Amino acid sequence: MSARLAARVAALQQAFEHIAATRMAGLPLVHPRLAVASVGFQGHDDEAALGVLVTPWCMNLVRLPLHEGVGTLAVGETGSRVIGTRCFDFIGAHEPGVGAFESASLFSPMAEFADQAAARATAEAVLKELRGPLPPLVAQPARRGFLFGRRDGAAA
Repeated sequence: MSARLAARVAALQQAFEHIAATRMAGLPLVHPRLAVASVGFQGHDDEAALGVLVTPWCMNLVRLPLHEGVGTLAVGETGSRVIGTRCFDFIGAHEPGVGAFESASLFSPMAEFADQAAARATAEAVLKELRGPLPPLVAQPARRGFLFGRRDGAAA
């Protein structure tokens, strides 16, 4: 992980640890056995990193810009982004100390998770699925070969 990415992820995690201790403290949807964790952040393209943010109240796929001026959705604006072979609806967000980022909800609330290890394992599985190899293209036989009963597509 580059120093820039590590700093951006640390800022995101610190911001959400602060939110957990202030804005979300004591709310009934907060899972008492979960903590804030940033999971698997790595460069997704030249502009942003992608990873999962686990909190005691939600789990989000996060697109975190790596540089100032990277285009992101405005706060509250939604937009679709293709990640791997899936399409996710992201929403623009901004937090002090972090700046602009985008998130797509994976789980909310977090009641179905027994503990932090289960939440983290789920986040890792999501990222593995999204970053896995693309499915192979199915070779299509040549039309002429297909019409004449040849599977290899050879011409008649």
